[in-house]
Amino acid sequence: MDAFIGVDVGTGSARAGVFDEKGNLLGTAKREIRIWRGEHDIVEQSSQDIWAAVVASVREAMALSGVEPSAVRGLGFDATCSLVVVGPGGKGLPVGPSEDAARDIIVWMDHRALEQAARINATGHKVLRYVGGVISPEMETPKLLWLKENRPAVFADAEHFFDLADYLTFRATGSLTRSVCTLTCKWTYLAHERRWDPDYFHTIGLGELADEGFKRIGTDVVDIGEPISGGLTPAAADELGLLPGTAVGAPAIDAHAGGIGTLGASRDGVAAEPASELAFIMGTSSCAMAVTREAAFVDGVWGPYRDSLLPGYWLLEGGQSAYGAGLDFLVSLHPAHAAVRQAAEARGLSLLSELERRAIEAAGSVEEAARLARSLHVVPEFLGNRSPEADPAATAAITGLTLDASENALVRLFVAGLCGLSYGTGDIVRAMAEKGVALDAIVVSGGAARSPLLRRILSDATGMRVVLPKTAEPVLLGSAIIGAVAARAFPDLSAAAAHMCGIGDETVPNPDLAEFHARKRAAYDILRRAEREVRALGR
Repeated sequence: MDAFIGVDVGTGSARAGVFDEKGNLLGTAKREIRIWRGEHDIVEQSSQDIWAAVVASVREAMALSGVEPSAVRGLGFDATCSLVVVGPGGKGLPVGPSEDAARDIIVWMDHRALEQAARINATGHKVLRYVGGVISPEMETPKLLWLKENRPAVFADAEHFFDLADYLTFRATGSLTRSVCTLTCKWTYLAHERRWDPDYFHTIGLGELADEGFKRIGTDVVDIGEPISGGLTPAAADELGLLPGTAVGAPAIDAHAGGIGTLGASRDGVAAEPASELAFIMGTSSCAMAVTREAAFVDGVWGPYRDSLLPGYWLLEGGQSAYGAGLDFLVSLHPAHAAVRQAAEARGLSLLSELERRAIEAAGSVEEAARLARSLHVVPEFLGNRSPEADPAATAAITGLTLDASENALVRLFVAGLCGLSYGTGDIVRAMAEKGVALDAIVVSGGAARSPLLRRILSDATGMRVVLPKTAEPVLLGSAIIGAVAARAFPDLSAAAAHMCGIGDETVPNPDLAEFHARKRAAYDILRRAEREVRALGR
């Protein structure tokens, strides 16, 4: 039996999954990873800590799967779009004021480069057309400019700047090859022309990277799943418990791996048309991805990016900067938070699962649960609006709060948060539709996708079918597909997805709730506009 390994590095953990050639999950394991938070929106991690978590996860997943190393034909990585700074000898360099060299990663959600992003956007450079017109501080060139201006010695000493996914293939293979997915989506590489734009880097203040021939950020750029020369090094193979030379594919960003593991999945043996579906990956943040045959430009939505998800397609990428993180923070604000958490632990449930259980019980059904939030409205933009407004300074807003500190009040706040998140997703869908990107289904993945209540509210709030993949781990499956393509088990990602991915449960909009959500959506819009107006008063 052939097997393939997918490795997913999210914001809080590293996970590994072992799959067979039909996409069946044989074993999985997870390790937490450390995160440091500081003043001025600083969020940092350690590449050494992450690699150690990857190694432990792969070894445990292999042990649980019962698969022999000789059966593993390919390995794929995905990771958050965080910036890894590597100095001489492959050692990490300190990216912040801590001066701790172990803290060598600026995490994707770090917003220290807000000012640099604003200055880049003020240039109006033509390259920005391919990031929705406005670059985000979550992307890499603002972060690089921040390093140059605030950590000049670190910037000068760095031998390589990696997206985290590319760093993982570097650790695994020793190769400096970069993925077209990471560089196009987060670094302004022009995949449709297969080049960097030197004028852009000179214009924004990073001209030395262009003058060096871009050697520190990537000159060998290949498609997702393309085998990295040499495969696993003996040292990496020994650490991971695999065989030297095992194929390693050019990686993907974590959300994009979810897209690979969902778009074009088979239904009754027939592969879906990827361009008719929105891949929606729910995690700490959310990512909403659509592919088109022709380039489509949507204000506030990143892209279009050529060949950066599936071969032959252009990618549009929207999202919400705080999704799971926003919901966690929202419920933590309520006085009943500690009591419900304790009750959840007694039942062996997570806090959010306990809140969902109570919401369905109180409403009488999953279909009616949204009505619990009829008088409570939340715009959960705790980390700005990534799209379609591209406003990183946006903040959250809540109306309808009272002095009710009961556990039932927390349940209502939780449901209101789910509604607010779903209306934000609807904004992205509408922005795409206005530019001619017609979608008829949302294919969900990520931990929150297993929630029947969230799928129901998302379907009713957007008026779209919400489809759940058969596999419980579509992100890991997406990375395993990368490994399978690298091993030449399939000719490309689309062929592999059609063979290894399948569609499971489907939720269709409930017409009886259309008017209810229309009213709540109107309240959401009013509240969001009010936040913008109030924020403007403080300028």
